[in-house]
Amino acid sequence: MIHVPPCPRCQLENTYPDGETFICPDCAHEWPMVAAAAAAEEASDALVVKDAHGKLLADGDSVTLIKDLKLKGSSTTIKGGTKIKGIRLVSGDHEVDCKVDGMSIMLKAMYLKKA
Repeated sequence: MIHVPPCPRCQLENTYPDGETFICPDCAHEWPMVAAAAAAEEASDALVVKDAHGKLLADGDSVTLIKDLKLKGSSTTIKGGTKIKGIRLVSGDHEVDCKVDGMSIMLKAMYLKKA
């Protein structure tokens, strides 16, 4: 079975194979399967983290917290709408490492929105 990658232009996953090419029906982008296979090998090592709205996050991005979060082991609550600059992506259950109010914390990407 052929692995169908998301569209490299719009990042949506509605792509389908057609002969020797992949086609994205959302943005009408077409690219050869050979290029997709090379990109898949290259991207397999890269960490893919998406925010609450499905946008890809990268190291150094700025994000906004979408809801109030209580910190475990503390009485501190981080308010929704807090802007966080310079995030760092890590592997594991909590994908984002960052500093908020001088504290180094790890957050799940599902509570973040790319700014």
